[in-house]
Amino acid sequence: MNTTRKIASKEIPFLQEMLYESLFVPEGGEPFDKSIIEQPQIARYIQNWGSSPNDIACVAVSSEDKLIGAIWGRTFAKEASGYGFVDEQTPEIGMAVKVGYRNQGIGTQLISEISQVYQNMGIQALSLSVHKQNKAKYLYEILGFETVRESGDALVMKKDLF
Repeated sequence: MNTTRKIASKEIPFLQEMLYESLFVPEGGEPFDKSIIEQPQIARYIQNWGSSPNDIACVAVSSEDKLIGAIWGRTFAKEASGYGFVDEQTPEIGMAVKVGYRNQGIGTQLISEISQVYQNMGIQALSLSVHKQNKAKYLYEILGFETVRESGDALVMKKDLF
């Protein structure tokens, strides 16, 4: 049985691996070079993790006690906004589940876990950016995320927590 929980400080380096995994590559596309996560527009999602009270991350753990997925969120200033920016009060989330563990409900568990944490903090909504071809888009829609704008090949989606 897989479980989800808030990330432990010693597990924060796992976010780098999951940030890379979260980058969508269309079917048959060439994977990104691993160095892409060092580019400022990507690195901002986990750089200096924990420096803001709205930096929240949760992990999925397998029955063998292995980290198999993560979800993280943080708020951005308008002038340094992320791809799924809605406003300065709405955390933008990113998520990835390791290959071999996908389509088992882990993403749903992770979204539920981080939503609960943010709700308990009084956060009103969450946002994200998803490529139009990414199958995860359907999961987000089922879980209550609604498209608020299109940006090239991506959708910016928002979910109200209250």
